[in-house]
Amino acid sequence: MNPLLFLLVLLHPHFCTAAQPFFHPLDPLNPTELDEIRLAIKKSHLGKLPNLTFHFVDLEEPEKKDVLSWLSSGEQNNPLHRPPRHAKVVVRAADSTHEIVVDLDTHSVKSDNIYNGHGYPPLTFVELFQASKLPLNFPKFKASIHKRGLNLSHVSCIPFTVGWYGEKTTKRLLKVACFYREGTSNVFSRPIEGIITLIDVDAMKIINYSDRFTAPLPKSEGTDYQSQKTEPKSSNCKAAKRKFTIKGHQVKWENWVFHVGFNARAGVIISTASIFDEVKKKFRRVLYRGHISETFVPYMDPTNEWYFRTFMDIGEFGFGRTADTLQPMVDCPETAEYLDGYMADANGRAQKVSRAICIFERHSGDVLWRHTEINIPGKVIRRGEAEKSLVVRMVATVGNYDYVLDWEFKRSGSIKVGVALTGLLEVKAAPYENTMDITQQTYGTLIADDTVAVNHDHYLTYYLDLDVDGVPNTFVKSNFVTATVEDINATSPRKSYWKIVRRAIQTESEAKLQLGSDRPGELLFVNPNKKTKIGNPVGYRLITGQPVNSLLTDDDYPQVRAAYTKYPLWVTPYNKTERWPAGFYADRSRGDDGLAVWTKRNRRIDNRDIVLWYTVGFHHSPCQEEFPAMAALHGGFELRPANYFDRNPLLK
Repeated sequence: MNPLLFLLVLLHPHFCTAAQPFFHPLDPLNPTELDEIRLAIKKSHLGKLPNLTFHFVDLEEPEKKDVLSWLSSGEQNNPLHRPPRHAKVVVRAADSTHEIVVDLDTHSVKSDNIYNGHGYPPLTFVELFQASKLPLNFPKFKASIHKRGLNLSHVSCIPFTVGWYGEKTTKRLLKVACFYREGTSNVFSRPIEGIITLIDVDAMKIINYSDRFTAPLPKSEGTDYQSQKTEPKSSNCKAAKRKFTIKGHQVKWENWVFHVGFNARAGVIISTASIFDEVKKKFRRVLYRGHISETFVPYMDPTNEWYFRTFMDIGEFGFGRTADTLQPMVDCPETAEYLDGYMADANGRAQKVSRAICIFERHSGDVLWRHTEINIPGKVIRRGEAEKSLVVRMVATVGNYDYVLDWEFKRSGSIKVGVALTGLLEVKAAPYENTMDITQQTYGTLIADDTVAVNHDHYLTYYLDLDVDGVPNTFVKSNFVTATVEDINATSPRKSYWKIVRRAIQTESEAKLQLGSDRPGELLFVNPNKKTKIGNPVGYRLITGQPVNSLLTDDDYPQVRAAYTKYPLWVTPYNKTERWPAGFYADRSRGDDGLAVWTKRNRRIDNRDIVLWYTVGFHHSPCQEEFPAMAALHGGFELRPANYFDRNPLLK
């Protein structure tokens, strides 16, 4: 949803002219390259167009075959041998959307096409900032504030995206809601209910204003989450020596090597993750590319001031754009190492997020494996190891919510992906001080005097281009089924057992799945062309979290735009242009692009380069313990080896 953070992230450009010590074709754009892109576009015909604004600047993903060839060539330290390096840029100029490719080797615009489809590119900080200020100088708004007996100097306004509700033609629009800061740092806790200001973004002017004056302003008492001292404290323990290496954007730790990138849309990106096989004496790939690719956060209040709050945070704003500077000893332990993130601002200038990503070794206190043996005469054998893992973390602060995103690599070969939701609840004012007073639908929970926290969902969809020991993979759905003992000659007194029925999924339509405890089984991604020494296909198992599916009706407009949330799992053939499940142009999108549309082609996915899309979901019914600030809610999933190795890789 729409962040106040945008008011805080306008940083000075940071340029770095030092040569990179290590080259990788998937390295994110650096400050020098961002500046070159800006200059190339400014010097082209686009520089003569009015209102030129940069909305998306990212590395144009090179051909996968070229990247894999480069990785296997032994020329990693020679930039002359890397694949061609291009940037994909989306700008708005003269009220049109231009899709541009810039050749970074020649510093020139390679192509420029005008996009005429539905939806719009992500909003810029400048647009959000300007929209937030418009109501404060609007006479009708000033009158509304005066009527309520409030002081305009204590008012903060926040712009929200508006979605799409069947309009045949659309404009770039924002709706602005306002809050009263007096007496608290929890801006979201004191909504000035009933006022909605509609803004034409391209014209940057108010085109509609309404004030229903529906509820009193919630009190400030008890809303400030700074009342307790929560500053980080240093540890008295000496920091452990770092046991991983970072070379450029490549990380090596224990038996893992992988690439860490960053962009304005997805935030942290993990690429070319490979694990060393002690038996085969080589690194074997598991994941070519992985990142969060969209969020869908619909609120369950259909009233005039709330119905449009159905946010797609990544496509409308960007997790990288909302990446927060990480706090040592709060977000990351003191042993962590940090990577900065770079992106382009609305003018195309390089913008730095200091400490956007942290990397640290975690000692969880859990047991990795153990066994005690007492059946050897005269001996008691105890063996085992404590769990330790390597974590790559980023935090995106999107308005009231903070999303903590973890990629955790384990020595056993597992990759755990974790999501934690914390921050502040989004609330509405209501004229109730006790649940016994409620006389009409509130669409949420009364959590304080005159304050209702509205029910809502979070769907976080991950893009996972799996390369399990190579490019061609197959998705195998295994069901656990009950079998009965039918052999009349059997001597067993047992009546039943369960067995596994495996089915290799052939097409996209077969692959989209509902998940639940009533459908026990395993979800496997195998390389059918590779076998273990004793003949099992090598694979990885997806261990899902609690399944959460959208409860909205299929014809509800937000659900049309986010149709992919009806199924938590999809599998598609790899296509480098298909990375964002709600479509690339998510703002005001209509559901005519994206995962649910692509899969209607029902392409084959067996023994092919395939992509797994998995959604971590939360149905969030707020409670009083989550106010004024909420402890983290956790979710996630795990990719765990399943016959990938010939034996336990921990026992070298």
